[in-house]
Amino acid sequence: MTAQLLNSWGPDLNLVAALFAVDPCGLGGVALRASAGQPRDQWLALLNKILPAGTPQRRIPLNINDAALLGGLDLGATLGAGRPIAQQGVLAHADGGVVLLAMAERVQLGTAARLAAVLDTQIVAIERDGLALKLPARLGVVALDEGIADDEQVPSALLDRLAFLVRLKAAGPDDDDADWQAKDIAFARELLPRITVSDDIVQALCAAALALGVYSLRAPIFAMKAARCAAALDGLLEVTEDHTALAARLVLAPRATQLPPARADNEEQPPQEPGDEQDDKKNDQPKDQQDEQQQNQEQEKQEDKAQDQPDPPPDELPPDNEQDISNSKALAESVLDAAQAAIPDGLLAALQLGQAAKARAQAAGRSGAVQKSQTRGRPMGARRGEPRAGARLNVIETLRAAAPWQKLRQLQSERQNPIPRDAKHEQQHKHLHKRIYVRREDFHVTRFKQVGQTTTLFVVDASGSSALNRLAEAKGAVELLLADCYVRRDHVAVLAFRGKTAELLLPPTRSLARAKRSLGGLPGGGGTPLATAIDVARELAEQIRRRGETPIIVLLTDGRGNIGRDGSPGRVAATEDAMAAARQLRAAGFTALLIDTSNQPQQAAQLLATQMGAAYVPLPHAGAQAVSRVVQLASAAAR
Repeated sequence: MTAQLLNSWGPDLNLVAALFAVDPCGLGGVALRASAGQPRDQWLALLNKILPAGTPQRRIPLNINDAALLGGLDLGATLGAGRPIAQQGVLAHADGGVVLLAMAERVQLGTAARLAAVLDTQIVAIERDGLALKLPARLGVVALDEGIADDEQVPSALLDRLAFLVRLKAAGPDDDDADWQAKDIAFARELLPRITVSDDIVQALCAAALALGVYSLRAPIFAMKAARCAAALDGLLEVTEDHTALAARLVLAPRATQLPPARADNEEQPPQEPGDEQDDKKNDQPKDQQDEQQQNQEQEKQEDKAQDQPDPPPDELPPDNEQDISNSKALAESVLDAAQAAIPDGLLAALQLGQAAKARAQAAGRSGAVQKSQTRGRPMGARRGEPRAGARLNVIETLRAAAPWQKLRQLQSERQNPIPRDAKHEQQHKHLHKRIYVRREDFHVTRFKQVGQTTTLFVVDASGSSALNRLAEAKGAVELLLADCYVRRDHVAVLAFRGKTAELLLPPTRSLARAKRSLGGLPGGGGTPLATAIDVARELAEQIRRRGETPIIVLLTDGRGNIGRDGSPGRVAATEDAMAAARQLRAAGFTALLIDTSNQPQQAAQLLATQMGAAYVPLPHAGAQAVSRVVQLASAAAR
């Protein structure tokens, strides 16, 4: 019956929509990775079609605040009634239904955390603005992920609470194969509480999750719930093997972090019987020893008979138990094979290369650190404070803070200004007590967040101590990194030092063409003014930081300076000056990376990196690609 069911469902997209519609709260939700367009709209229309009539559906915008998401004080009603009146948020309004999370890859971590808490508890707890309420919120989430790059991902805490991770390709769901109606989903919902799951199926799902490297306990639980939903749609009261394989394919496969180990073929090389090994050993021993061992064995057998009989070994189990074990193993292997066959192509290639963990990690190359601001950036709520030093008064939040105190403040005002007996002033007194009383402690100012730009400052050793081929590799690596920075809309700068000075070849810029032109004329040869280069790099980094950007210093050198700060030659004095400059750079607190461009790791470069507080990376015989990758990883760790 399940095979017929699968044929009527059509593609996996229709499967996911039908299963989610049966139990949105139990399955958590769907992470739908697709750009805005017709395919995504078709899937959402399909979901809307099969949901029972009256199912609440709400949409969560990207920059929703806590009051709109969770609920809070109804400002107008509170001011009118003179007492706190609560207002429900989006999640409470969606109780028993579905919420659509727009642009989920850009959702704030705080919003994702609050949504995850509601998915865990199925309750919205409002404890703000003088309110303490708990409202039911049994709902499912459809996270609309419009990310394109690898670093654009839905927060992992939210993904872990969604059963289905779907990547929608160019073609949308096949509506011709989607024969489900809202009445079918309603019937499945009524049948769902009576569906049972055997222990073998639970063990098979857990074993498949473990073999695929899915260590979150939520994943096999979601798979079991998906199998129950499939059985409900099939009109059965018990989950079958086909339902289990389907759930493993839809829930576990997209979460795989490793390929399951290959099963050994025990039939090709049967193990040698223990008795045979003992016989072989006996033949190799003298006759006296064989007789002594035989007597000891007979004595041990007699002692064993006097004791309680142990449990029969596995090879002597009753036929029924052997059949149950065989069926359980077959079920586990079938479920695992179904999940492995459904691993997406891109994920399968990454797993074969052993790069699953790297693929799931956020890729290098995010923008600079988030900085707090009082005047610029995206609003991120409000805080108590006075509108000074450019801070903007948040009128709504100020009124929210003042609303619960209006009745008390009006009574205080009446005691201070009693009602006059003169009818002429009575009307003025009524207008006086209709005012909204706002005090200094009610003031709230708007908080803003501004994503600071990152400026990568490349300090290139162009002196004679660096071989021409190493300098060429440095140039190539810088160009690759410049292209990467250009994609992220970050700034880059290039500082070259040779002779007695350090020259800023490329001021901080986003222009890739200008950067290539500047690097094309990068000269080589002369002395190594290492201390001067570090001083100039520190001064430039301080200027960058004062502009609100995050500087990252990448020093490409062999660490052997021979020109001092005053321009005089001498390796000993130059080394002391370089170490002093490095300590000043470390005290400034800049993120730095030192790449040793010599053919062999140099102790001078290691010591210099230690004094700078920089990561030391020796790259002997490494090309531009290797240098570029190292810098990208180091930059990502600092962001």
